[in-house]
Amino acid sequence: MFRVQIAAPGEGAGPKRESVAPARRPPTAREDRRRHNLTWLVHLHWWAIAGQAVLIGAAQAFTRLGLPLGTLALVLAGEALLNLGLWSVSRRAHATDAVIGAVMVADALVLTAVLDLTGGAANPFSTLYLVNVALAAVLLPPRWSWLVLGVSLGGFAGLFAHERAFGAGHHLHPDMGLDELIRTHLAGMWLALALASVFVVFFVQRLTYVLAVRERELRETRTRAVQREKLAALATLAAGAAHELSTPLSTIAIVAKELQRSLKDSVTPEVRGDLQLVRDQIARCREILDRMSAQSGANMGEPFVSIGVQQWIEQALSALVARDRVRVEVVPPAGEAAIFGPPKALAETLRGLMKNAVQASPAGAEVVLRTAIAEGRVLATVIDRGKGMAPDVLARVGEPFFTTKVPGEGMGLGLFLTRALAEQLGGELRITSSPGMGTEATIDLPATQAGERSAE
Repeated sequence: MFRVQIAAPGEGAGPKRESVAPARRPPTAREDRRRHNLTWLVHLHWWAIAGQAVLIGAAQAFTRLGLPLGTLALVLAGEALLNLGLWSVSRRAHATDAVIGAVMVADALVLTAVLDLTGGAANPFSTLYLVNVALAAVLLPPRWSWLVLGVSLGGFAGLFAHERAFGAGHHLHPDMGLDELIRTHLAGMWLALALASVFVVFFVQRLTYVLAVRERELRETRTRAVQREKLAALATLAAGAAHELSTPLSTIAIVAKELQRSLKDSVTPEVRGDLQLVRDQIARCREILDRMSAQSGANMGEPFVSIGVQQWIEQALSALVARDRVRVEVVPPAGEAAIFGPPKALAETLRGLMKNAVQASPAGAEVVLRTAIAEGRVLATVIDRGKGMAPDVLARVGEPFFTTKVPGEGMGLGLFLTRALAEQLGGELRITSSPGMGTEATIDLPATQAGERSAE
């Protein structure tokens, strides 16, 4: 960190105060984009300089135009020096629209100078003005784009004025007949059109790609926002339902228990059975409310820590009931890695997948939990031996409150919350299934080194 010594007025050589320079503000997304565009312009300039050198060499070797090679060499050397300076600026300073616009205005002026030295207004490579204008339209705001267009048109018009004053092609000393000059000009027109077309197509394709990437990122952001809103709504609903229904359910449970006790010997067995049924159904209602609260928001405030893959598996298995745990065949990963997230929520998501697999499989059939570490990712796949799912059912898997289980076994929140958590951690939940072939559910999460970021 830089430190500067600041002396108060009138202190002279007396004691000095030490002041710490403020930390540099991190660049915004717009500044990053400008810096990227400026760096891209630097690379494009090197290609342009090399292309100009090749074209000048080819014209000198295959034509007799009498180019002013010395002057052109100085121009190319000046372009190279300016581009080195621009490269230095692009690495150290914040790029702005003004800097990029000034560079593109300079490009139009340099192109005008090169055209003047190599044939003037009659030079077929004047179509390259369009490349500069198209590039400005892609990289710059409207006012700068129009400025580059104006400078390009002014530069081209200046070639005509310069020729009127000093004569057409006065820098050239051709040793060619009229027919050869016309053929050379036509060949130059074709080559200039080819170069301009390649550059324009490249710019358009690049712009299309960038727009597609931004649209995909925006769509993913919107999807995650919708899921977060649904999750927050579910948490609010569960908390509200638990709060509002807790008191009346407790009252009903107490009254039913008192009735069952006071009427123990004075009612028929059928009535006693009905009272017990009331108590059982009240207990079920409370269980459903507790499950809603736990699934939809109990882990929302849990801190994020680094947890090893083996520890993650053990915590998920320990949360299963004993009869289900013995039916899970675990295939451990070949290696060590960790994942970063809320440990209880992560264990609950994996436990939920294993419980779903056990319920979907025939009685006594084993399910498989296979974990793998590959290319910086941790994949946990749960494979059942069930009947699989039809395409229309598979398409709806993960929607909140959608379930294929019998009433009382599931609420349709587990897979929705699993997918939401995986995406929040930079991963995804993938489910593949075919009728008669069983189902595979895979949690794909980014891996991290054990203990990394645990203090955050």
